[in-house]
Amino acid sequence: MTSIVEAFAKDGPLAQIISGFNPRQAQVDMAMEVADTIMKNKSLMVEAGTGTGKTFAYLIPALLTNKKVIVSTGTKNLQEQLFHKDLPVIKKAFAKGHKIALLKGRSNYLCLFRLEQNFSSSPQKRQQAGVRLDANVLADLVAVREWSSQTKSGDIGELTTVAEDSSLFPEVTSTVDNCLGRTCPDYNDCYLVKARERAIEADLVVVNHHLFFADMALKDTGFGELIPQADVVIFDEAHQIPDIASEYFGQAFSSKQLMELAADCLTEYRTELTDVKQLSKAAEKLQRSASDFRLLFAQDPTRGNWRHLVQDAHYARAFSQLHDDLNFLYEVLKMCISRSEVIDSCFERATELLTKYEVMQDTESFGVSLWYETTRRHVVLHQTPLSIADKFKDYMLSHESGWIFTSATLAVNNDFSHFSDALGLGGAKKLLLDSPFDYPEQSMLLVPRYLPQSFDNKRATALVNIAISLIKASSSNCFILFTSYRMMNQVAELLAEEIDNTLLVQGQTAKSVLLERFMDDKGAVLLATASFWEGVDVRGDRLNCVIIDKLPFASPDDPLLQARSEDIKRQGGDPFKQIQLPQAVISLKQGVGRLIRDVSDKGVLAICDQRLVNNPYGEVFLSSLPNMSRTRELNKAVKFLQKINKTDEK
Repeated sequence: MTSIVEAFAKDGPLAQIISGFNPRQAQVDMAMEVADTIMKNKSLMVEAGTGTGKTFAYLIPALLTNKKVIVSTGTKNLQEQLFHKDLPVIKKAFAKGHKIALLKGRSNYLCLFRLEQNFSSSPQKRQQAGVRLDANVLADLVAVREWSSQTKSGDIGELTTVAEDSSLFPEVTSTVDNCLGRTCPDYNDCYLVKARERAIEADLVVVNHHLFFADMALKDTGFGELIPQADVVIFDEAHQIPDIASEYFGQAFSSKQLMELAADCLTEYRTELTDVKQLSKAAEKLQRSASDFRLLFAQDPTRGNWRHLVQDAHYARAFSQLHDDLNFLYEVLKMCISRSEVIDSCFERATELLTKYEVMQDTESFGVSLWYETTRRHVVLHQTPLSIADKFKDYMLSHESGWIFTSATLAVNNDFSHFSDALGLGGAKKLLLDSPFDYPEQSMLLVPRYLPQSFDNKRATALVNIAISLIKASSSNCFILFTSYRMMNQVAELLAEEIDNTLLVQGQTAKSVLLERFMDDKGAVLLATASFWEGVDVRGDRLNCVIIDKLPFASPDDPLLQARSEDIKRQGGDPFKQIQLPQAVISLKQGVGRLIRDVSDKGVLAICDQRLVNNPYGEVFLSSLPNMSRTRELNKAVKFLQKINKTDEK
């Protein structure tokens, strides 16, 4: 078998198929540690700076072990990149006979049963069922129907002619709630089942964090599993895991779940159980009460403390009505058991929702946060544990596997404690690898002087003035990253009046479309918030300026943060040092990482927050960032960009 040293050698297998491949010591060091961890079934945390080549550093030893491997990523984009781009190269060099599989969550696969149930019947029958399709949805339906006869995988990601946010997709895909499982008449042809079968047979399976922990929660409740057992589990973009895992170790109760249950009951009544008039009455009552409950909340996306809100008589009354109407539907469904697979599934869903209701009603429980969040159409109540360290540690101990956690941003001031404490990884080995990039030569950090405070109404104007100077000095594109939509929109409005560059503002269209336009339009300026701080890879001369409006501390009003802070205070700890500061450092490191992505990249990073140099904790941020050359003077940053431009012109 090829050794790690041989694999990454200057004349090794990789060098033979990758033009211009050069060994990187940090990459070899990481690969050696990963191989050792896999062999000994231990745990390893690795922060690998941008440019280390961490993807190959964990994939190659994983494939060379001949063990069953699961690789979990933070985003579907990275999942696709690993499967379609990176793994084929490695297979060609080392593991030609190995089987690899891509496994996504169930909402990514076409559900044949729901497609037929909802949309294959005659227009008259659809009308009887109360299903109304507007012109756009009908056009999407035609595209899906045509594609369904051609696809082999059933992965709706193949459907480039249908918008990602099409309202059709929830109707032709399944959820854990409405999936009929083995009782489904299309079970043998199910794309999800086939994808899982391929995953079981594969040597390496690529999943994402949400799927991994959703599956882990299903195993814990005994309802089944999607991800096969593995000898090795590798988490890339591991910094996201504590928050994602907490979500799945908790519970959620939403108006969407209630509305979907009611809609499925109505469809079944109008098409199959027309003799059970109480079913229609109960479902319609639940629809109304779920809609009324949502209307009590703000229409804009927001979060809040459910314990406090439910003390209000209006919310308590509406919440109680939800229970009455859900229970009424439960009793009706109970009388209809065995009439159809759909009705049996609806009864199980109603039973589970009643259980979740009781969880959200128990506002006296300790060790958890009870909070709510709203979307444009729905409200979700959450019960989230304040700590998952013990539970996750127990899960790892129950699986004698090798566990690798890696990211470009795990450590805070060279310390992994924030991450390891959250997941109970005290016994894991730690490896910190610096980026091979020459940051002092390739980049400059600007912390501008004389900035108004964040609450000053002149702040947006000051940010615009800084941005104009840097944009004009740059011959390339620019990112302006914000911690709030309010400031982003203020700056966008002012900036539009001052520059001729194309302005791309988050919310105008889908993220993927914005990035495509950004890459196609030289000189474009992209203004965005949290979702663009990570997972965005723009290399070369398409980006040489990143401006960050302020340090990304979480909102003090965030209910989950408040609950965790109160819990730490009760234990005699310091919430700021233990939670808020580490989280902000990790977020800032992600934003900073957008600038230098390759050995030839150059640019200016402007962080418009004087706390970085005026507050004692600013040093924690600075020591956690790459070793860029630094300045407080705007004109020096402008000259740095102008110098880059002259070099590029040559």
